[in-house]
Amino acid sequence: MIFDRAIRREFTQSAAGVFIALFAILLTTQLIRFLGEAAQGSIAPEAVVALLGFSALHYIPTLLSLSAFIAILLALSRSYRDSEMVVWFSSGVSLAAWIRPVLVFILPLVVAIGALSLVVSPWALTKSAEYRGNLDTRRDAGQATPGAFQESSSGDRVIFVEAVADDESYVKNVFVTSVQNQRLGVTMAARGRQEIATNGDRFLVLENGRRYEVEPGTPEFRVLEYARYAIRIETKEARGIEKTPRNTPTQELLENDQPRYRAELLSRLSVPISAVILALLAVPLSFVNPRAGRSANMLLALFSYLVYSNLLTISQAWVASGRISFIAGLVTVHLLMLCLLPLLFYRRIAILSFARFFR
Repeated sequence: MIFDRAIRREFTQSAAGVFIALFAILLTTQLIRFLGEAAQGSIAPEAVVALLGFSALHYIPTLLSLSAFIAILLALSRSYRDSEMVVWFSSGVSLAAWIRPVLVFILPLVVAIGALSLVVSPWALTKSAEYRGNLDTRRDAGQATPGAFQESSSGDRVIFVEAVADDESYVKNVFVTSVQNQRLGVTMAARGRQEIATNGDRFLVLENGRRYEVEPGTPEFRVLEYARYAIRIETKEARGIEKTPRNTPTQELLENDQPRYRAELLSRLSVPISAVILALLAVPLSFVNPRAGRSANMLLALFSYLVYSNLLTISQAWVASGRISFIAGLVTVHLLMLCLLPLLFYRRIAILSFARFFR
C-alpha cells in the first residue's frame, strides 16, 4: 500500500507539472499563429481568444497522453538516480510490480483522453469553423468603413462607402463592383442600407443609382438606371460550414465507410490506446545507470515516442488512401508496440538479475 500510494502521488505531481509546461508552450505557439493571422487580416483581432480556446481543447488529449508518458519516465528515472529502486528491489518488489500502479494512475486519464478525443475535440473544431464563418459573414454583411474599399471573403465583390449617416441607418455615395454570370458590373448609388429578408438572407439595398455592365473582351455594355436595387449578400449560416472528417462527430464517423472518415476515426481511437501503451513502455525505458549518463534513457524514450507517433500517422494515411483496412490500421501499430513490452521487461529484468549475481 505504501509503495502504491507513494508512486501514484509522484506520478500525479509530475504529470501536473509537465502538463502545465506543455500547455503553456501550446498556448504560446497558437497565440503567435492567430496573432499573425489577425495582423494579415485573415481573422478579426477580437476572435483570437475564442479561436485560441477552441484550439487548446482540440490538442488537450494529445497533451495529456504525452504528459503521462513523461511523468512516469521522470518519476521512475529519479528513483533509479537516487537509488530508491535498489531499496524497492531489495524489499522484494520486482520491476513487473510497477505495472499495477502505472495502470491505476493512467486509466482515469485514459477515460478523460477518450472523451476529449472522441467528443470534445471534434466539437471544438466545429465551433472554431462556425466562429470563423460568422466573422466572415459579419464582414460580408456590410460592416463597411467609410473611405475604404472592402472586399468580400469570396473575392467577387468590392464595396466602397464614402460616408455614413449620423444615425447610422444608411450610407451615402455607395460604389459596388462585382462579377456575375461572367459580366463585370459597376453599381453606384446616392445612398444604401441593409435589409434582412424573412428567410434570414441579407441584402444591400441601393437607391437612386446607376449600374454599368460589360462583358470582358467585347465592346458592348449596358447602362441601367434604378430607383431601388438589392444585392444579395451570401451568408455562411445559409451555406453551413464546410464538412470535413476532422470536424465530423464520432457518431457520424462510425456510420461512414469512406476511407478518409475511417482514417479520422482511427486517429481518434488511437489517442487513448496509445496513452496506455506509452505508459507501460515508460516502465522499462526509465532505467538509469547512476554511473553512466543520465540522458541516455530519455533519448531512447523520445525516439520510441517519435517512432510510435510516426507509425500511427503512416497507418492513418494508408487507411485514408485505401491501401489497408481500418482494422489493420488500428491493430497493427499498437500490437507491434505491445510486442515490444515483454522484450523490454525481459531485457531489463535480465540485466538486474545479472547485476545482483555479481554483486
